[in-house]
Amino acid sequence: MLEEVERWLSRRSWSAADRPLGRLMAAKRGTTVSVVLPALDEEATVGQIVTVIRRELMEKVPLVDELVVIDSGSSDRTAEVAAAAGARVVHRDAILPRIPAVPGKGEVLWRSLMVTSGDIVCFIDADLKDFSADFVSGIVGPLLTDPDVQLVKAMYDRPLGDAAGQGGRVTELVARPLLNLHWPQLAGVVQPLGGEYAARRSLLERLPFPVGYGVELGLLVDALHTVGLDALAQVDVGSRKHRHQDGQALGRMAAAIYRTAQLRLSRGHLVRPALTQFERGEDGFEPRTYPVDTEERPPMREIGEYAARRAA
Repeated sequence: MLEEVERWLSRRSWSAADRPLGRLMAAKRGTTVSVVLPALDEEATVGQIVTVIRRELMEKVPLVDELVVIDSGSSDRTAEVAAAAGARVVHRDAILPRIPAVPGKGEVLWRSLMVTSGDIVCFIDADLKDFSADFVSGIVGPLLTDPDVQLVKAMYDRPLGDAAGQGGRVTELVARPLLNLHWPQLAGVVQPLGGEYAARRSLLERLPFPVGYGVELGLLVDALHTVGLDALAQVDVGSRKHRHQDGQALGRMAAAIYRTAQLRLSRGHLVRPALTQFERGEDGFEPRTYPVDTEERPPMREIGEYAARRAA
């Protein structure tokens, strides 16, 4: 590991307990905080997450100013459950309607900047189980107390069934090798693909957003190049339990992440943006080919509607 990374680990890695809520409220002053939950068919979990954030971080203490669920086309009751629990729910397609929406998590995160106003934007996945408010307060904390910090990732254990620490298969098989080989300054990031992170709006609006699963790796790499390693940090929030995807879905995720990395390594020729997988059918193994996300949204500050809103 680079000496620079070893120093970073000692200076920019904390526990959520290091910054109690009282300290955060004293440091908050006029800084506003928006929490965004991207959601697609998460009626089983989104309500409990919204309830905890509202109760612990909006009613008991006013740490969070805005709580928004962006529904990206759910076929279940995600929107109704989130609204009943106290979130403002916005449908993806209602944001920037002149730009047709495409499927993907990164698309939703990018559009969320248009309908939120916080100086700090905190992203939380909507499929978390046994959710703790530490996921929000932990990663928002360094941004409130240290003006040099620009982006904070959550770090945590990821159990897979009864096996501790076996989650994050795409992280260990794809993302971590890519980062260690090509961006060794990021070798100290424990959960580079984790969906729980917070950043200053002034940074997020300067970054392009891959529309799909590559968004976390893309934002992390681009933030490194934009603000430098010392502006990045991570906070231990305990354990993360969520719905695990099957192996083929993970394969498609891995392809999108590799493509995101490849684009940043060379803005020239791209690998073929498709992935063929195999499923056993009546006549043996049958190929299934899926497109790999190849689109990125430009920095939000380049969008006319966003610039007009900021100027208003």
